[in-house]
Amino acid sequence: MDFSQWGGRRFYLFSSFLKKHFPFKVGKIPIYAGFTCPNIDGTKGRGGCIYCNNKSFSPAVSDSVLSVREQIQRAKEQAARSKKSPRKFLAYFQAYTNTYAPLEKLRALYEEALADEDVVGLDIGTRPDCISEEILSMLESFTDRYMVWLEYGLQSASNRTLKKINRGHTVEDFIQAVEMSKGRGIYLCGHVILGFPWETKEEMLRSVQLISDLEMDGIKIHHLYIAKDTPMERGYRKGKFPVMSFEEYLPLLCDALEILSPSITIHRLTGDLFGEYLVAPHFGLSMSQIYDRVQKELERRGTYQGFAYRPHSLVGKKQ
Repeated sequence: MDFSQWGGRRFYLFSSFLKKHFPFKVGKIPIYAGFTCPNIDGTKGRGGCIYCNNKSFSPAVSDSVLSVREQIQRAKEQAARSKKSPRKFLAYFQAYTNTYAPLEKLRALYEEALADEDVVGLDIGTRPDCISEEILSMLESFTDRYMVWLEYGLQSASNRTLKKINRGHTVEDFIQAVEMSKGRGIYLCGHVILGFPWETKEEMLRSVQLISDLEMDGIKIHHLYIAKDTPMERGYRKGKFPVMSFEEYLPLLCDALEILSPSITIHRLTGDLFGEYLVAPHFGLSMSQIYDRVQKELERRGTYQGFAYRPHSLVGKKQ
């Protein structure tokens, strides 16, 4: 296996993907555009996912008074202060469900972002039950000039888990959304969470296997963490939600990487919260240190991303 294509890593980071597609350094600008979610506003439920506090991971949420253009401009000014920071960007519509609005409103927001000369594409986080042919056609219209990523939250390939965490959609919804999104020039990323205490190791790995089976382009792997001011925090305080230490998470993560298709780029290997919002676990490691630990564990095993990949083992099976 030639790891030089992955920058010497034994796993395919998103930074390596971007280097293949752009002759300059590209970063992300998180944007909050005032969206909500159908399991928050009452359409499907109230309270949202039991683990979620958008303020804990999206720096843009507190900037709700700023327009998309203003958020991009401020982020660019901050980046310009460092010589190592990127000068081109993907506009990352991150917080809440970023396709959950009328088509023309979405178009106006996305076009406002793309109007900036330093924005080379979009990265849109959403739910699989908040997409339509009309929205996908609109996103496809941008792909001749811009890179477009669409991130779908799966979290788990178990419908039992999705019900427990109040997701408000099914695994089948996710599969349908991914299949409907293919063939349009849009890059597709799936989110999964490892560490739900009622799931077995095999169930957790099924979530990663499903992303591979659907031949998606990217994955975000999160460990289960406890954020302040969430239903899960209240359960954690009562002992209902144990979390993994990094030493417990590392072998599970490497098991997941071994079954992940080597063509899928990794946007994230762990969750990441602002410190004041994190209740547990406290890994005490920087992202680069986590990458190094994963690299060393894969080296110790003599394996790499895709080492045990077996395609198409889950799609169509009952979840």
